[in-house]
Amino acid sequence: MRNVILVHGFWHGSWCWSPITARLAARGIPSVAVDLDGHGLGARAPRSRWSVPFDPQTYATEPSPVAGITASSAAATLIEQVRTIGGGRPCVVVAHSMSGPVVTLAAEREPGLFAHIQYVSAFAPVSGHATADYIGLPENAGDLVAPLLAADPAVVGALRIRTDDHAALRECFYGDVEPARAEAAIALLSVDGPMGIPGEAFPVTRARFGAVPHSYVMCTRDNAVRPELQRRLIRELDAVSAAPTKVFELDSSHSPFLSRPDELTDAIETVVLP
Repeated sequence: MRNVILVHGFWHGSWCWSPITARLAARGIPSVAVDLDGHGLGARAPRSRWSVPFDPQTYATEPSPVAGITASSAAATLIEQVRTIGGGRPCVVVAHSMSGPVVTLAAEREPGLFAHIQYVSAFAPVSGHATADYIGLPENAGDLVAPLLAADPAVVGALRIRTDDHAALRECFYGDVEPARAEAAIALLSVDGPMGIPGEAFPVTRARFGAVPHSYVMCTRDNAVRPELQRRLIRELDAVSAAPTKVFELDSSHSPFLSRPDELTDAIETVVLP
């Protein structure tokens, strides 16, 4: 049985996978959720987040304490996590959202540790462009992440979000999540996603990354990574991979681990037990 490693996206933590780990366990599938560098127990918030009274100008300019994290450094951490959890044997790795570039780079560097990558509404930069280049593409028009930003990423070194506008956060990330659960998730969000992750471009080769089997879970009601951009990412994956991308479609917001946990577990089980 392959171990499943679940990697969250920006501003979240390993906590968001708890509905999935429980369901995988019920099906006899071992899984571990890990924290992306700069998140979860590794999150560090700017001091101005907690200032009383709150000063939005300082919050918009204070350098991020996680600004030094890059896709390369986060991939190095993930490689060690995969190696440890799998005991050196290949694992199935599930990547949500902005963990996509980290997982992609890790698989390019150590393809033998990856039995399968399943992207869940995730960025998968395999064309040589930085992930940040995809965010402003026409295919991503209408995304609701940009209105959440409280600072210029070039100034603070992070994608820093406001956490006071719960309605905007729900619409962006949790549009079909039960309201009480969405509120609980919002309370757990960190505020800084290291800009060095989407800002780093890296090469991806057919011989290394392209040899790793992969699939993609499309979220067709996603307001953070728009469906047309997801389709473009799938096409680009196909261009560098030995086999076509297996695609699952969920009628879901950006957070199917909270809104569609049974269906997402089905998709994961399909690639663990083909």
